[in-house]
Order: sequence, then structure tokens, then C-alpha cells
Amino acid sequence: MKAIMVMFDSLNRHMLPPYGYSDIQAPNFERLAKRSVTFDNCYVGSMPCMPARRELHTGRYNFLHRGWGPLEHYDDSMPRILKENGVYTHLVSDHWHYWEEGGANYHLQYNTFEWARGQEGDPWKGRVEWDVPPHIGGRKDACGRQEYINRWYMREEKEQSIVVNFSNGLQFIEENSHSDNWFLQLECFDPHEPFFAPESYKNQYPDDYSGVSFDWPGYHAVNETPEQQQHCINRYKALVSMCDTYLGKVLDAMDRHDLWKDTLLIVNTDHGFLLTEHNRWGKVTMPYYNEIAHIPLFIWDPQIKAADVRRSSLVQTIDLAATLLDFFACPLPDDMHGKPLKNTILRDEPVREYALFGQHGTHVNITDGRHVYMRAPVCGRENNIYNYVQIPFSYPNAIDVDVMKTAELHPGFDFTKGSPVIKLHGGSAIKGLQFPSHELLSCGNMLYDVVSDPGQYTLLGDTQVERSMLAALKELMKKNDAPAEQYHRLGLDDNDIE
Repeated sequence: MKAIMVMFDSLNRHMLPPYGYSDIQAPNFERLAKRSVTFDNCYVGSMPCMPARRELHTGRYNFLHRGWGPLEHYDDSMPRILKENGVYTHLVSDHWHYWEEGGANYHLQYNTFEWARGQEGDPWKGRVEWDVPPHIGGRKDACGRQEYINRWYMREEKEQSIVVNFSNGLQFIEENSHSDNWFLQLECFDPHEPFFAPESYKNQYPDDYSGVSFDWPGYHAVNETPEQQQHCINRYKALVSMCDTYLGKVLDAMDRHDLWKDTLLIVNTDHGFLLTEHNRWGKVTMPYYNEIAHIPLFIWDPQIKAADVRRSSLVQTIDLAATLLDFFACPLPDDMHGKPLKNTILRDEPVREYALFGQHGTHVNITDGRHVYMRAPVCGRENNIYNYVQIPFSYPNAIDVDVMKTAELHPGFDFTKGSPVIKLHGGSAIKGLQFPSHELLSCGNMLYDVVSDPGQYTLLGDTQVERSMLAALKELMKKNDAPAEQYHRLGLDDNDIE
């Protein structure tokens, strides 16, 4: 048996044809839906990039205990377990965060790995002198400058990171299609911002905009003109269409080598992206509306052969590690909370009633697939938060010597295998991991019925539903051995919870 995971970053469910969107050119996503099971109720767990990938390895929530960071010593890594059980694992990626501070050791869990250079601020090509062209948005730091240097070296489509990355993945498929017992993770940074795509894809979405470049929105409230907004949205669509083209090459390889008969195929993403919905851009922005948290998922299981069907059961990113281990008949670690999706694929059998999701230090969110409840910290307690780590790496420059001065030894949790952890103060002192206090508190607690109100425009004032969701939230936090201060900051240890 074999398995291929094609993972995109920031791929919007609500902008794909299999989920009802028609104003985009994405025929291969439609083709994929015809050959697989489409999941209608898949949610993120921990966000953003590296927290989501830790969940992909461990099948366990990241965000209740720490923010962005590497795998810890006690973590059970899905690709490492596969490798230890005789399944050859190979990672191809252009997701440059794997190779910077705060990523560091994920790629080392695979037998082999390849990195296609040049995405976003990847410190790839060196230019001492460089004039960044006029543009709207983007980053104003060295990362932003590097992005425009990298673009200069990717002037033709064949030079772009996504093309090199898929070429590496397709080479692995071509050279190993007749072998058995392997897992390929073909992970693509796109359509993550900036939305940099060749003219042939941009020409599919013409507009009348003639101003300076705008394909890299920041994470903030919308303040651009309607013409600028639509232009940037068109750039995202162009990049999705490019992703679709290269997804099609994987499907072609599946056809060419008849891999459908013995190869599990998973196509997924880590989270979505706000493109002016709720008057916001980005993903690291509060609150986590469904445009960010409700994500696409497609799975073909050759043992079940379910295709061109949909499943409504509530599933999450944490289930993918369990699904892959189960497919290869490998044991699931005791600490893994994700569930194999075999029976969900077969007959839409539920694996959970509720799902938690969020980012460390922000709202703690819960959904039952119909309702989404976002629990905000109590005023004055928003920075009552800690990071529990064994390897004190995080988002670049987030953990510095001043943060390390707050370090205490903590006995650990039920998943740290009896080993202690370092407790670091994780309020406003840890840069890059938190939202400003005013963003958290201005939102407050929020409850939506996403079946009757999929756009989450109207708060649901149903006290009975809120109490039910709150009870489930507390129970799941307990199941995941959440730190005591999480309850306190959310007002869940008060006698008179409102």
C-alpha cells in the first residue's frame, strides 16, 4: 500500500468548485471530488502554520499549551512511526518555515526530504543592494525585501517554487510507483500570501486596476479601495488556479500508474484566509471565522473505493495522522486524540461530537458542526497565559533572553510521558504569538449557527445552546489536560459563569 498527501497552505474551502464556488478556474479540484470523498465538516485544530503541522504529526491539539514551535522530545510523530514500521516516508515542500527558527525538526522525521527554495521571505538569493518596487501591503521588514528579491529569480513559471516542488514530488512518484510501502507528503506553500503567479493565470481574472502592485495583504481591517480589494482577490484566485494545475499533474500520475488501486490520496490544507470577509484580511486575525477555520478535505481510500460522495461528520486535522497510521496498520500512540477516518469514509460514521480550535493565547473555540462558539478571555486576564515547552524555539525572535528569564520547571502533562517542561510567560512578552489585548476583548464571546447563518453575520442569542457548548468546551479542555490558567483566563473557574 502507498499514500500521497497533497497539502496546500491557506486554501479557502469557500472558493473551490466542489464547495459551491463557481467564479474560479479549478477543474482539477472538480476532478478530484469525482474521484474521492469530499468532507463538508472539516475544521482546523491549532493555527497557524507550524502549530497545524505539529497536529499533523501528533494527532493532538497544540494551541492549549503552547504556540508556534518545533516537535518536542515527547511527541509521537506520524511519519517517524511509519518509518519505524517499515513504511518509507518522503517529504517534498516549499514551505520555508520548516527550515527556519521555530520549525527546525519536522523534516527530520522522514526518511528523506527535499526543499524547493524561494517562497515569501525565504533567505534564498543574496543581493546587497535592492530596491523594493512600489506596492500595497506586504511586510516592511527583511522578509518583505527578500520576497521581491526571490521573485526576480522566478520570472518564468518553471522557476517558481511551486513548480519545482511539484516536479520533485512527481519525480518521487515516477521513480517509486512500482514499489510498495511508502508515504509521500507533497506540501505546497501556495496559495499562501503573497499571491505571486505567472501572467497566464492572472489573465484568467482580468480587472481594470492600474495602480501599484497589490498581491500581499496584511493581517488587518480592510482599508483599501474596492478596486484594490478586487484586484488582490483576483490575484488569490490566479494562484489557486495555478495550484489546481499542478494538483492535476498528481492526478495524471495516479491515472498513468494506476495508483488508484492501492494508494491513499489525501488533499488538505492547514487553514483558510480572509479576503475582505468580515472586513478583514488574513488569518492571524480575530476572531477565527469559518473562512479561516472551516477547511476543505478530500480523501480517496483504495480499500473502500468511495468516490463522488460527500461526508457530513465532523473531522479535524488531528484525524489525518491517525488515518495514515491506520491505513498502514501501524499502532496509534496512546496520546493521539485524532481518530482514523476509515468508517467515516465508508458510511459517514462520526468520530466526535465536538471539536476545539484556535491559536495559543486567543479565543478558545468549539464547534459541533452546526454551532460555533468562541470563548474570549475575561477582561484583565487576557495575558494570563504560558507556553509549556522543552525546546525553547518559537516564531523567529519570539523567545528571547527576557522571556527565558521567566522560565520555571513544570512537572508536565498527561502527554509528556512523565517528563517535565519549561513554563514560559506567554502574555504580551512573546512577540508574534499573541493578539493585542484590545482585539481579544473587543470581540467578546460569540455564538453562531453556521447552518442557518453560514456567513456568521448574526450572533445567536440562545442561552441554552451557549451553556451546552460551554460545558462541552470545558470537557474537551479537561480531556486535553489544559493548564489551569486556561480555565481562569476564560472565566471557566468562576462559580457564576455567564
